[in-house]
Order: sequence, then structure tokens, then C-alpha cells
Amino acid sequence: MISFLKSLMSDGDDQKKPSNSDEEHIATAALLIEAALSDDDFKDVERQAILDVLERHYKISESEATELLHDAEKAQAEAGQLFYFTRTVKESFPIETRVQMIEMLWEIAYADGVLSKFEANLVRRVAGLIYVSDRDRGNARKRVLARLGIDPD
Repeated sequence: MISFLKSLMSDGDDQKKPSNSDEEHIATAALLIEAALSDDDFKDVERQAILDVLERHYKISESEATELLHDAEKAQAEAGQLFYFTRTVKESFPIETRVQMIEMLWEIAYADGVLSKFEANLVRRVAGLIYVSDRDRGNARKRVLARLGIDPD
């Protein structure tokens, strides 16, 4: 898995090897892309939400977030499965950070103002794969809804 991500990042050039941190960031961004793609409609508002989340969460510049998103799109297209990315998140992050990951996924799922059943299903699946409890997943959703000013219905 790690060698897979390294090979994607290296483009055959061994001079720049990604650190574990790079791999974790790519895995996070790839999962956010999966959330945006889960309803088969990756809108500009979702792309901007991903950039905003990456900038805020990782405290990086807009250009760094754009580069990370580009790298993650490449990795996501090559991988084709959630498992590659969820495994990295599960093995690399403590539970608090994994709960934050679920919160970020909810934020992307609600970015276009509509939560599709596919987006909700993806967040539920990812939460299970990275060992975030239903309670923590639900609380993360409530925090996002409150932050976005959306009535939870």
C-alpha cells in the first residue's frame, strides 16, 4: 500500500520520496474526493470545499492544498478502491484524528447543500473501515450541520 502511494508520487523519479505525512495527506484527500464523487457529480463547490478543508485541517496554503488535491486525484484514480486509503488512515491516525476525518467527509457530503444516499452510505462505510463508532460518526455529522447552519431534520 505504502509502496503503491510512493510509486504514484514518484513518477519514476526517486529523488522525491513522499514522507509518511505525505501519504497520510494523500489518503485523506483521496477519501474526500471519494465523498465528492459518490453521487457521480463532482461539483466545483465540492472541489472548493475539499481545498478549504485541507487548508484548514493541515494548515497549508492554497497552492499546497491544490497540489495535494491533484496528487490525491491521481492516487484515487489509480487505486479504484477505498481500502488503500482507509487502511492508511486507520493505521496512521489516532481515533481523534479519524473522527475528524469523518467530520471532513460530512462537510464534503453537505458542500453542495444536498446529502445523497450515496454520500451518506460512503461516510458510513468509511467510518466502519477506519473504526469510528456510529456514535462518533453521528456526533461528527451534528457538529458539521451546526457549523454549516443546516437543520438536521
